[in-house]
Amino acid sequence: MSGNAPSIGIKNHAGRRVGIVSSSWHPEICQALVAGANRALEEANITDIELRYVAGSFELPLAAKRMLDQGFDAVIALGLVLRGETPHFDYVCQGVTTGIMKVMLKSGKPIGFGVLMCDSLDQAIARSGLTGSKEDKGYDAAVAALDLIESK
Repeated sequence: MSGNAPSIGIKNHAGRRVGIVSSSWHPEICQALVAGANRALEEANITDIELRYVAGSFELPLAAKRMLDQGFDAVIALGLVLRGETPHFDYVCQGVTTGIMKVMLKSGKPIGFGVLMCDSLDQAIARSGLTGSKEDKGYDAAVAALDLIESK
């Protein structure tokens, strides 16, 4: 999928309220993801943005649900799960993915999925939007959520 991102134009969403929820693990990566999301929201003329942090990626679905319940029009969920030596990686990745999907479907509101699930820190850096990265998944997650706001 790398390098084959669709071209989705960013429309004016002035007046919308968007939340960003980020994992606290791997702060350099997550801060880059947040910066990318903020850049997309700025391009959409969104000024009502709230950023919240949670301990890890596993906590993202509940935090996103709480933000949507508080009236946010969309949420961008950002984090990084790195593969380790145990099956923990698989369980966390599955839980985060399923949890975010369930919250999105139940609420009927978009959640941009910017959780990197990588085998190495180098893979995460390449997708984080840091200088020299080939991708910016924080930006991409925000664009995806914004596109769904329009289709409500």
